[in-house]
Amino acid sequence: LQAMSGNEQDWLALRPQEPSPSQCCSSGCKPCIYDVYEKELAQWERAKAMQDKSLLMGKKEQSNNSELNPDTFTAFSVSSVEQLTEDTYQYKFELPGNSSLRLSLGQHIVLRGVVNGLEVQRAYTPISPGNAEGYFEVLIKCYEAGLMSQYIKTWKRGDVVFWRGPFGGFPYRPNKHGELLMLASGTGLAPMIPILQSITDDEEDETFVTLVGCFPTFDKIYLKPLLQDLARYWNIRIFYVLSQETSLEKIPWSYQENTYTGRLNEDLTKTIINSCRRKPFVLICGSSAFNEDMSRYLKAAGLEENSCFVF
Repeated sequence: LQAMSGNEQDWLALRPQEPSPSQCCSSGCKPCIYDVYEKELAQWERAKAMQDKSLLMGKKEQSNNSELNPDTFTAFSVSSVEQLTEDTYQYKFELPGNSSLRLSLGQHIVLRGVVNGLEVQRAYTPISPGNAEGYFEVLIKCYEAGLMSQYIKTWKRGDVVFWRGPFGGFPYRPNKHGELLMLASGTGLAPMIPILQSITDDEEDETFVTLVGCFPTFDKIYLKPLLQDLARYWNIRIFYVLSQETSLEKIPWSYQENTYTGRLNEDLTKTIINSCRRKPFVLICGSSAFNEDMSRYLKAAGLEENSCFVF
């Protein structure tokens, strides 16, 4: 019996830690970090009641088998870091052999970082095709004061980073919608890219797409070469809305006819919807303020709520 009370402290040390609010990425993941905690707590209580620590052996916080998993974090190593604009980077991660994340369109994955001893989790959407072999790529904007950004900015080639997922996604089926209207602000471009690529890669898919990318200035448009390539397809149109540019004069002429200065407001949204070749199904991704504004503009333009999806 004496051994058991000394045992109490051992058990306490094994008790799973309740997540702090900063660890939840608020993207509606299934399972959420809190679900994982509840499951681990129940497992710990069962093991403690039976005084059998071997019941906890299945409790793996991290895995190194490089299979993405929604419940546990898996280690992936950074294979390249490319700075796209002053605050935005494209990170490439290695996948063993020719394996693939096998993400469905627009799915996000959750990153775990530890900053000053505080664990933080954030959701990001890979921009590489879901079936890309041997690697995946993520577009990340770093914020001056962002906790996670402080951690991300230290990454260099060869560093090991922990991800879990996938979650969410947009259930896209070829030719289901006559036209997709994509309204993206900044890194909100990320979930749109794999959908665009799946449409251009599939000769049978005749969906029209109008992508509207909102950025502060011309220099801050991400992935220009990729977007220019996509815009050459007969069924893809790309518009840029630059909130901090006042005139189109300094912008290369090849972009001028598809670029608007100022903000994407209600009038411009209506104009773009009216220029769509068919009644569009709308995909929205940006900050919560951007998403709310866009939903309001669509309503004003007479589009029903069931004809839009917010990432």
